[in-house]
Amino acid sequence: MSAKDHPNNVPGVPMLFPPWFERFQVKYFNPAVKPFARYLPTFSVIKHRGRTSGAPYETIVTAYRKGNVLAIALAHGKTDWVKNVLAAGEADVHFIRKDVHITNPRVLPAGSDGEGLPWPARLQARRVGVFVANIA
Repeated sequence: MSAKDHPNNVPGVPMLFPPWFERFQVKYFNPAVKPFARYLPTFSVIKHRGRTSGAPYETIVTAYRKGNVLAIALAHGKTDWVKNVLAAGEADVHFIRKDVHITNPRVLPAGSDGEGLPWPARLQARRVGVFVANIA
């Protein structure tokens, strides 16, 4: 299956990485990084619940903060954690040694100007969708 046929590839939120890379990252990289991701700059852990199961999940993401805005570039497309947080309308994020609660989640489509976002997210917004939420 190619990236353009993958279910995470939706209009406005393209999937840049090939599916094999995503499987590699989920199976090997994320478990290896998870124990110390909480202590590395830009690595964050988003805690969310499944849309139908209600099961708790923790997903490693690269998050950027500016004021009370949290931004995460979606190079993997609109993945399950994004759908879960959008459905719930909130989540908790362990961001640089502290927990923050996020509300009002939304996805800016690729090609957005990214005004008001942290500069790394603004740069990435040119090619990928960006998940944006307010820090409560």
